[in-house]
Amino acid sequence: MTRRALRIAWSLGFGIWVLGLCAACSSPQAATPRGAIVLGVRTGPNNTDPRLANDETSERVGQLVFNTLLDIGDDLRLKPMLAERLDNPDPLTYIATLRRGVKFHDGREMTANDVVFTFGQMIDPGFLSPFKGAYRSLKSVRALDDYHVVFALKEPFTAFPNQLAGPLPVIPAGSGPDFGAHPIGTGPYKFVRYDVDDNLVLTSFADYFDGPPKNGGIVMKVLPDDTMRGLELRKGSIDLVINDLPPDIVHQFEGKDFHIAKSPGLDYSYIGINMLDPVLKDVRVRHAIGYAIDRHAIVEYLRRGLARPATGLIPSQAWAYEPDIFQFTYDPNRARQLLDEAGYKDPDGDGPLPRLQLSLNVGNAEEVRLQATVIQQQLRDVGIDLDVRSYEFATMYADVIKGNFQMFGLQWVGGAMVDPDILRRVFYSTQTPPAGFNRGHYSNPQVDRLLELAGTATTEAERKKYYGEAQKIFAEDAPYISIWNRTNVAVARPALSGLHLNATSDFAALKDVIKTG
Repeated sequence: MTRRALRIAWSLGFGIWVLGLCAACSSPQAATPRGAIVLGVRTGPNNTDPRLANDETSERVGQLVFNTLLDIGDDLRLKPMLAERLDNPDPLTYIATLRRGVKFHDGREMTANDVVFTFGQMIDPGFLSPFKGAYRSLKSVRALDDYHVVFALKEPFTAFPNQLAGPLPVIPAGSGPDFGAHPIGTGPYKFVRYDVDDNLVLTSFADYFDGPPKNGGIVMKVLPDDTMRGLELRKGSIDLVINDLPPDIVHQFEGKDFHIAKSPGLDYSYIGINMLDPVLKDVRVRHAIGYAIDRHAIVEYLRRGLARPATGLIPSQAWAYEPDIFQFTYDPNRARQLLDEAGYKDPDGDGPLPRLQLSLNVGNAEEVRLQATVIQQQLRDVGIDLDVRSYEFATMYADVIKGNFQMFGLQWVGGAMVDPDILRRVFYSTQTPPAGFNRGHYSNPQVDRLLELAGTATTEAERKKYYGEAQKIFAEDAPYISIWNRTNVAVARPALSGLHLNATSDFAALKDVIKTG
């Protein structure tokens, strides 16, 4: 798509916003805890049980209701959370010393028994969780006493401490399969209720170990329509939107009486490839797709500069980032040449007939569909007829997990990419769902070996070397086509103060936001 066409696409998006201003109406606001912050979100959580929740909104709920043993600081390094310290007396042993006096929301003290229960489920063959792949090196977990937990590994795995900063928070011992109906954590907010696809209500936890929140609670108001979220914020029926407003709507709040906070983010937009597909398993076709996409134009016009072109799953802020890798440039002629080499000749000399047809599954959010439409046009320019299939997010995501796609468009969010072990969980050959996130069935024995070496390396320098070599191979193999890394953006009403956005846009920071009036 030309830059002029992109400007037109943006104008259409702006038109939708203006029309929405004229036609919108809102439903009555649900009862909320006194002094609660009402947060507009695009989708409701798929699961409020953190052992099973692997979508963005569910992760955000988890950040508010639960805590992990360790946390990720603004510098993207580990820091204490529920564990005051973590000792490593030998390569196969980690000992966590727990904070004393940490309370669950039901008033019971958190102890080593809860930690043992939580992580024991990740090594229980009978328990299914999308996060079990993160703990494949864990052999056993046991309590020394109420405040000390011993993690024993099967083999040296220097990335293990990162697994204590997520994805799994500590939950009460004995939590059963219905835990998601009323989750109980140690976090700054207590679960009140979830009216499916409407409101999720949390109230402040006065006994939070790190000090009670400075507001009365959080209400996540589900507003699937982008325009409606902007309207509700403008009218005051919601207080805040974080990373859930399209850039053209964010622009409408610039210079107005709203707080806008920004920070370089980690969220990663990409196209996932089904490596088992008879057409897409040819690397020349994947490279043709990569060369056909104009990332800079997408960032400049569709994202209004609120992103940067991405080079891979590991963000540039992370210590394991490898800058010296293959990167796609925008080169339509190279894309056509590669399609010729792959046997997909132009059937009618740049006429209306395509060289080949492919499909792309995406969610139904306006921002997502608009980007997919731009990519559709850019691929059409090189002879690829792209069928964009837009679904409600839960349906689309279920198909991705099942492998029912040729290509899909999704985002990795928050701190998931800080730990480079995410590369193993996404690209190691055996980490296919439900064990891991290798949804495209990518397989490369050389990559497997490098990820194994990185996992057992004893120094950060060694780990960085092996992860860097693996990143170079991923970039060439192109099981993912990188699009952009987000700039985090929060738009808040003037009644809010103290809003802080770090690179991971961790929602736990909402505990320090003050709401007046």
